[in-house]
Amino acid sequence: MSGALKEVRNRIKSVQSTQQITKAMKMVSAAKLRRAQDAITQMRPYAHKLQEMLSNIVSNSDGDVKVALAAERHVEKVLIIVVTSDRGLCGGYNSNLIKLAKQLIKDKYPQQQAKANVQILPIGKKGYEHFTKAGFKIVDKYWDIFTGLSFDKVQAAAKYAMDAFANKEVDAVELIFSEFKNAATQRFVAEAFLPVIKVEKAAGQKNADFIFEPGKEVLIAELMPKILNTQLYKAVLDANASEHGARMTAMDKASENANELLKSLKISYNRARQAAITTELTEIVSGAAALNG
Repeated sequence: MSGALKEVRNRIKSVQSTQQITKAMKMVSAAKLRRAQDAITQMRPYAHKLQEMLSNIVSNSDGDVKVALAAERHVEKVLIIVVTSDRGLCGGYNSNLIKLAKQLIKDKYPQQQAKANVQILPIGKKGYEHFTKAGFKIVDKYWDIFTGLSFDKVQAAAKYAMDAFANKEVDAVELIFSEFKNAATQRFVAEAFLPVIKVEKAAGQKNADFIFEPGKEVLIAELMPKILNTQLYKAVLDANASEHGARMTAMDKASENANELLKSLKISYNRARQAAITTELTEIVSGAAALNG
């Protein structure tokens, strides 16, 4: 019985040590989440307004200006930007993003995939490792963006995608990321990055009254890449906040599970100890009875 007691005692110590780690990781993630949440909260209205402006400008060009990044063509080759995290221990965060990317390929680009014309641009180590092992064509230049996250790093990835589209190396660019809602909630999103989507005008709706200075063509050529850089940066900031929220929630749940396991182990330990005491008393009584006999 002493062996059983020792085993349970060791398991209790092990669970307590694990719980200390999960609590510490939750606190670290909570601190990082506050900073990441502030960043995306400040960025989101600006990015949304720029996206709205971009779609309106493209929609109102009415063919009078050639917009290379809005050119729709038959899709032969596809680039999919998948934003995951660098580290694990964040619940189903990464697996859900990877699952969404594969579902998008299956539903929207099965023919392109069959011809090996689907390329993945992973942002985040987890996505990079998974799609590399799965045998996908990989753009392996930008997966470490979260190491010293900055607008310049994201801009480089966005420029790669825009150049590939403008040069007709790919015919569509899709973006997979997690949109931050709150610490416990993320929305996994698949959206078109290129070509730029035009806003459908309702019947009888007039064009937006834009005054272009300098000329429309110069302005669009200058504005569009900057707005697309901002859109990708917003998605990466969303993903950064989502990751920390997911990890904080996962570590909180792990700490709760450790508590439940500790309660169960302590009950088992007390029962084993009581059984050991009972056995010892029985042996003492039996020995005394034998001596008296």
